[in-house]
Amino acid sequence: MKTQVAIIGGGPSGLLLSQLLYTRGIESVVLERKTKDYVLSRIRAGVLEQGLVGLLEEAGCADRLHREGLPHDGTLISYGDEMFRIDFTQHTGTPVVVYGQTEVTRDLYAAREEAGGVIEFNVEDVAIHGADGDTPYVTYTVDGEARRIDCDFVAGCDGFHGVSRKTIPADVRTEYEKVYPFGWLGILSETPPVNHELIYANSERGFALCSMRNPNLSRYYIQCRADDSPDNWSDEAFWEELKRRIPADQAAKLVTGPSIEKSIAPLRSFVTEPMRWGRLFLCGDAAHIVPPTGAKGLNLAASDVHYLYNGLREFYETGSSEGIDRYSERALARVWKAERFSWWFSSVTHQYPDQSPFDLKMQRAELEFLRANEAAQKALAENYVGLPY
Repeated sequence: MKTQVAIIGGGPSGLLLSQLLYTRGIESVVLERKTKDYVLSRIRAGVLEQGLVGLLEEAGCADRLHREGLPHDGTLISYGDEMFRIDFTQHTGTPVVVYGQTEVTRDLYAAREEAGGVIEFNVEDVAIHGADGDTPYVTYTVDGEARRIDCDFVAGCDGFHGVSRKTIPADVRTEYEKVYPFGWLGILSETPPVNHELIYANSERGFALCSMRNPNLSRYYIQCRADDSPDNWSDEAFWEELKRRIPADQAAKLVTGPSIEKSIAPLRSFVTEPMRWGRLFLCGDAAHIVPPTGAKGLNLAASDVHYLYNGLREFYETGSSEGIDRYSERALARVWKAERFSWWFSSVTHQYPDQSPFDLKMQRAELEFLRANEAAQKALAENYVGLPY
């Protein structure tokens, strides 16, 4: 098989890149190691920056998002029983949109299928060859049958555990990592959200987040030990702990119910440099991971896609290689700013095991400064809704 761009990974970033390339007449093939049903069963975040919304519009995949997505003009931050609001539209003129990552992926699959896009599922033994030359190719197997794709470029959208990043020689890569000493225990429940906006809660018992997927589907998180297990938490125990961590007036309104999904997400920051090696480009979690506190994971993957798509479009339409030559530089500049925001937001909302009384006083002072200072609120709002591409 031959194509212009081989895309490894059939999650939202790989699908979005494939669909955007299609709109410009650029061929691609997507390789996914799991089934479509498996990809759509993964529970992920759902706060979308306007940059991602714009890319979905350009890809022709935003109709359902505009019908069902929930625009959010602000967010709430609490400490103890105190709570204040950050107004996104006042400070930036821009809201975010709450729309589940699973739904984004579903819309992209539908668009690729309608366009007759080639997606191979259940691929194994993927290997990238010749990426440092002019004729890269990808080999893999499906049901034991060996296959090969010859291509002009390879886009590695296959996550942290995929083959793409590992294809870049170790002496070329520099990796940066911070592992946080806690995780998030999250549940999904068919209950109305406790508030129409997200609540980020700092309490003496640990962080909590009240979020939602739609008016009848809520997503809640509480900070837990990094080595904890969902099996240690009954639904009742989770709800009681959540109530202890959010303001009393919000806890009194909380509607509880059986969880339909329960899991623990570890928190870590990770960046690899560079994000390009020859004709191989890394996108999304293959290149970087952020703590979920700032809702940047999917949005950072989208900004990677923006830079790569426009670089490839420029190459095929004008012959200029400037966009692909500067891909890593441009993508990483935005990645590190998002890493900074996620690190900072985590630092003021979570309880750390090594915090001293002085550290706790500084954390409280930071929150009270944020509550009182419009410039600090504007900085948070600008980062939360997404820095410009």
